Amino acid sequence: MQKDRTLNLIHLHFIVFIWGFTAILGKLISIDSLPLVWYRMTIAALAILGYMLVSGFSFKVDKKTFLWLVLAGIVVAGHWVTFFYAIKIATVSVALAMMSTGAFFTALLEPLLFKRKVIAYEILFGLAVIMGLMLIFRVESTYKEGMVVALLSAFLAAVFSLINAKLVKNHRPSVISFYELGIGVLFLSLIMGYRTNFDLHFFEIDMADWFYLLILGLVCTSYAFIASIKVMRVLTPYTVMLTTNLEPIYGIVLAWFIFGADEKMNPLFYVGALIILITVVLNGILKYKTRIK
Repeated sequence: MQKDRTLNLIHLHFIVFIWGFTAILGKLISIDSLPLVWYRMTIAALAILGYMLVSGFSFKVDKKTFLWLVLAGIVVAGHWVTFFYAIKIATVSVALAMMSTGAFFTALLEPLLFKRKVIAYEILFGLAVIMGLMLIFRVESTYKEGMVVALLSAFLAAVFSLINAKLVKNHRPSVISFYELGIGVLFLSLIMGYRTNFDLHFFEIDMADWFYLLILGLVCTSYAFIASIKVMRVLTPYTVMLTTNLEPIYGIVLAWFIFGADEKMNPLFYVGALIILITVVLNGILKYKTRIK
């Protein structure tokens, strides 16, 4: 039993490492963020479709659920587009540091969507996150636009996670993911069609980009999603939550090694990022202890 838990914990760290590598791929892929996300969602949706057909899962959902899936699909498409756009106009480190605020936005939105009272320590943690953000904005003012876009991405990620928290109670994760990805593809297709850049030239991509896109869609999206669900059968939600918070750290360290000087920030940037990360972890620990009680 202990061996099984250890293997799953190692597997979880590998999955989180893959999620951190997603930001690296966003920097390496030369195409713009909008077509990048379209390809990512299309590849992942087709892969999960194949998985569902082989597994014999039903695609049936009720009308109310479908409407929630439409909203979630649009939100996750917006989240990924803004995330990769932030990486391209700023740096991997800046985008990942801002994405760490996702838990803060979730804490703000959760009382509204689930109709619960605001907890006192959430206000204190919120102030700590704002302090960390102010410090980062002050020392890395060159990337202000990228920071704002990444914060918007973090907010959309929080909305998406809260919607899925409702949907996953009654539906298979693979079914939810397939519909959300498919709807996201349709949504982005409409946008690109309106912008008149959805033509034959859209599919003219060099081999390096195709290689990175396949890794992004198959490994970082389809595989990581299904694998993360499987490890939850053995590991506690608390362990999964704490480990997942390492994603920005893995991504920032990877960026140092791959992009070198382009990813080296002012030392105070890392102080601000650390304040945000510590706040997120403490928030998760207190919430877990509250649930146990």
